[in-house]
Amino acid sequence: MEELVAIAKIVKPRGLRGEVVAEVLTDFPERFEGLEEVTAKYPDETRGGLKIEEFWFQKQRIVLKFDGIASVEEAEALRGVEICVPESAAAKLDEGEYFDWQLAGCEVETLEGDRIGTVREIMRTGGTEILVIEDGPREHLIPFAETICPEVDIENKRIVVDPPEGLLEF
Repeated sequence: MEELVAIAKIVKPRGLRGEVVAEVLTDFPERFEGLEEVTAKYPDETRGGLKIEEFWFQKQRIVLKFDGIASVEEAEALRGVEICVPESAAAKLDEGEYFDWQLAGCEVETLEGDRIGTVREIMRTGGTEILVIEDGPREHLIPFAETICPEVDIENKRIVVDPPEGLLEF
């Protein structure tokens, strides 16, 4: 089964006609143009097909209307659902650019080979993205900049960092 890439996550119903409000999870919101068929990935990992009837953007979020979803109750059943496309349909990135889902789960180590932890998520601050790295109960925040993360090996789920002095100290 082909891997899926989440492009939005439904947060709540909106209105009385079955529309839903979703967080946009893609750096390419224009990809919704012409997109009709999507896969719904439910919190319990089950999947189902949805057909987008219409959509519009509203304050950093997207409002979606799906075919066959016509009431608040039906829309409520979609809360927490990730709207996905096949990995093969994901937008193409330039060299040195990565999707959040590619970075999540990567093991992070220093140039000397010391393990720092595993990437849990990517935090967007408006500037350089921040890798949130879990190391047991501890958490490290490392800027995802080429000078600090000189080696990113997506295939082997490994990122090598050269942190400035003091970055990893508590």
